[in-house]
Amino acid sequence: MDPLWIAIAFALGFVAKQIKLPPLLGFLAAGFVLNAMGVVGGEALNEIADLGILLLLFSIGLKLNIKDLLLPMIWAGTTAHMIFTIVFISAGLFLFSLFGLSELFNLSLLESALIAFALSFSSTVFAIKILEENGTASTMYGKIAIGVLIMQDIIAVVFLTFAAGKAPSPWALALILLLVLPQLVKKFPLSALLNRSGHGELLVLLGILIPIGGAYLFEIVGLKPDLGALVFGVLLANHPKANELSKSMLSFKDLFLVGFFLTIGLSGIPTLASIGVALLLTLLLPVKVFFYFITLTRFKLRARTAFMSSLTLANYSEFGLIVGAAGLANGWIDPLWLVIFALALSFSFILASPFNMAANKLYARWQKRLQKFETQKRLPDEQPLELGNAEVVILGMGRVGTSTYDVMNKKYGKKVLGIEYDNEVLSEHLAANRNVLLGDITDSDFWDRVQPASSSCIVILATSKHAIHLQVIEELKSLNNQMKIAALCRYKDERRELEDKGVDFIFNLYSEAGTGYADHIFEMLNTKKLEKRRQ
Repeated sequence: MDPLWIAIAFALGFVAKQIKLPPLLGFLAAGFVLNAMGVVGGEALNEIADLGILLLLFSIGLKLNIKDLLLPMIWAGTTAHMIFTIVFISAGLFLFSLFGLSELFNLSLLESALIAFALSFSSTVFAIKILEENGTASTMYGKIAIGVLIMQDIIAVVFLTFAAGKAPSPWALALILLLVLPQLVKKFPLSALLNRSGHGELLVLLGILIPIGGAYLFEIVGLKPDLGALVFGVLLANHPKANELSKSMLSFKDLFLVGFFLTIGLSGIPTLASIGVALLLTLLLPVKVFFYFITLTRFKLRARTAFMSSLTLANYSEFGLIVGAAGLANGWIDPLWLVIFALALSFSFILASPFNMAANKLYARWQKRLQKFETQKRLPDEQPLELGNAEVVILGMGRVGTSTYDVMNKKYGKKVLGIEYDNEVLSEHLAANRNVLLGDITDSDFWDRVQPASSSCIVILATSKHAIHLQVIEELKSLNNQMKIAALCRYKDERRELEDKGVDFIFNLYSEAGTGYADHIFEMLNTKKLEKRRQ
């Protein structure tokens, strides 16, 4: 890759970050700038982009519970939404064609349906990047969005198989069966490799090799290669080192994904007519989001959960380009539609990014109107919560939160309550007799129905995301200005932000970890001295 490309991508990504937008928008803009300069991406950039997508899907699989895909809101909701979207968009395009509003709309009903099918998908790359940057990938609405995206990927496999005119190999069934036979994973050779790869560069190399190998296996049996990377991630999701593997690949995944966003901008030279059509298609996004929202609320989700999931999916998918390529190869659509798909995809990213960044504010503004669409009954995970008489409330029951809980409960005898958004983690804590409730602390509805027991209550923020801490602090301040707040940070600039927000206790994980380590050693030495004296 030319150094100039990297410089332009960095410059525009940096500008996007400074104005509080995701850097990926800058990378997308860099692709268009390079296109205007006459740059051609080439095979090397396409391979980098493909690898970025494989690593992204593999990392999704590492965090995925296959049972989530069996929920009716996922498989039935995805199917219903796609049908609504295809009927609406194809009918609209066909009507334009009948009225002859543009030469580009000289479409048959089949062509209209194919284009609508391509536009019914949402972007896996964009949605996951937004969820990761917001630290909400494991929230309920994040899991729903990911589940919908995976179902769409499965539908994509069926379409590509049909478009190719050949059935997958019989061995394809054997690969898919791996997902429903988890006992095979225990004897899976990859598990042993993970255990013996340590924690350094070997683990990173294995994390790159596995999705590439999975993609290759799926490709040779006639299945979508991307799905192979996802499936192999799912196979290793319950491995003790799955989380470590995901984190070790984070920087590599993000770096290769820069190539993906550059390729979108380099995919074709737009004309005024194609730009106009792409903008018109972008204006249809609110309808697509509305269909998502209505569909999800019919499955007894709260308005907030349905709204946040729908906004995460408020974009067009890179799959539109794949559908376009398949349609072009079969002579189903005009080549110009490939450029239109690329433009519509880009415009949807540009439009969706600021809306996703302001999602909580938007919901707060429209809350009463959106809640009118809720059903009377709620899912168990969507029921109201009460904190009781807790003296210490710990938000986030990961490793740090769990340790804090145990110390507060045993050493200080406080009435402690933990809040955790992950059902599986919650079950582990309940089995260990910890007082933990299921709740999404990024959910404004959660705070609307929560009142601390007293002004002396201490709230400890123990998540790994600074952005979440800042958001929750605002909610806490609106509830009770007298309660004490403690928060974690990693960097000096984060500490300054927490101080400006009025946080009472700030613990820097990096600079103060040594203090805790020394205290622990000192306590152990004193314990040994006491034992010697007793002897």
